[in-house]
Amino acid sequence: MSSENQSVDEGREVLTRIAYGAMASHVVGAAARLGIAELIGDGERTADELAAECAAQPEAMARLLRALAGLGLLGEITPGRFTVTPAGALLRADGPQSLYSFVRMFTDPTLLRAWEHLDDSVRTGEPAFDAVFGKDFFGHLAERPELSAVFNAAMGQATRDTAALVPTAFDFGRFSTVADIGGGDGTLLAAILKAHPSLHGIVFDRAEGLAQASGTLARDGLDGRCSLVTGDFFATAPEGADLYLLKSVIHDWNDTQCTDILRHCRRVVPDNGRLLIIEPVLPPVVDPSAAGVAYISDLNMLVNVGGRERTRDDFERLCRGAGFALRSVTPLAKPNRFSLIEAEPV
Repeated sequence: MSSENQSVDEGREVLTRIAYGAMASHVVGAAARLGIAELIGDGERTADELAAECAAQPEAMARLLRALAGLGLLGEITPGRFTVTPAGALLRADGPQSLYSFVRMFTDPTLLRAWEHLDDSVRTGEPAFDAVFGKDFFGHLAERPELSAVFNAAMGQATRDTAALVPTAFDFGRFSTVADIGGGDGTLLAAILKAHPSLHGIVFDRAEGLAQASGTLARDGLDGRCSLVTGDFFATAPEGADLYLLKSVIHDWNDTQCTDILRHCRRVVPDNGRLLIIEPVLPPVVDPSAAGVAYISDLNMLVNVGGRERTRDDFERLCRGAGFALRSVTPLAKPNRFSLIEAEPV
C-alpha cells in the first residue's frame, strides 16, 4: 500500500470515528440512566439478567452491552456475560470516583440540543442555547431544581481531580481567608481548607449553585470554618477575604462579562491580596499532539453559554482591564489540563 493510500485510509478511520462520536455519547448516557454499572457491580451479569432488571428487551440489551464493551466500559467474558472495566466503574453513582452525574449532564438534551446549531453560533458568535430554549443556560437551570442539582454534582465531580492537586500546587499559607467565587457545591474549597487548617473560607454563589454546598462542608467537618454567601458575581463579591478564587467561571462568559466579574473582585480584594483563576490555558497555536478536549470545551462554551477558553494573552488582557496584573501561570500536573493563573491588584 502506498503512503498516500495509507494516509487516506487512516484519515477515513479518524473521520469515521469522530462522526460516530455523538452516537457513542448517547450509548454512555443510556448506560448511566439504566444503571448498568451498578447492576453488574463487581461481578459478572448476563444480558438476559440485566434486561430483566431493567424491564428491557433482551436482544436490545445485549446489543447495548456489546457497544459498551466496544467502547471499553464493559468486558464480555463469554458470549452474553459482562463485567465492568475500571473506566466503566466510573459510571457507578455510588463509586468514590464517580462521574455518573457528569455523564448524565453532558449527555442530557439540555447540553446537547444547542450543539445541533453549532453552525449558527459560528456564523453569529452567539450562543445557540438561548434561541433553542428561549432562555439562557443558567436561567434555564434556575427554573429546574432537579436538573440544577445534577449540574452541581457534575461540576463537583469534574472538579475532584483538580481539587486533589490545587492545595499543594499554590502557596495558600500566606492567606487567612479564601473566597471561592461561583464555588458551587464547595468541592474545591473543601479540599483547600482540609489541607490548610489555619484557613477560613467563603463559598459565594447564587442560591441554586449553593444548594448542595452545606452538605459538602458538613461531610468534611468544615462548616465551622466556612460560610456560605448567596449573591450574584455580576453584581458584587463578598468582602473579608485576601484570596479570591475563580475556577471554571471565566470560561462561561464573554470578555465584557468577565471584566465585570473581575472588577467586583478588584473592589474588595486588599492591596496585599491575590486573585487565583483556575482554567485551562490554550497555547498560542494548536498542538496536534495534545488532547483536543479543550477545543471541544471552547465550542461548548460558545453554543451553550457564550463563553470561551482562552490563551495566556487573553487572561492577561482580562486581568489588566479589571485592575489586576497577571504574575504567573502554573500548569497543574498532567493529565490535568488546568492551570493556576495568579494575579495581583495594581
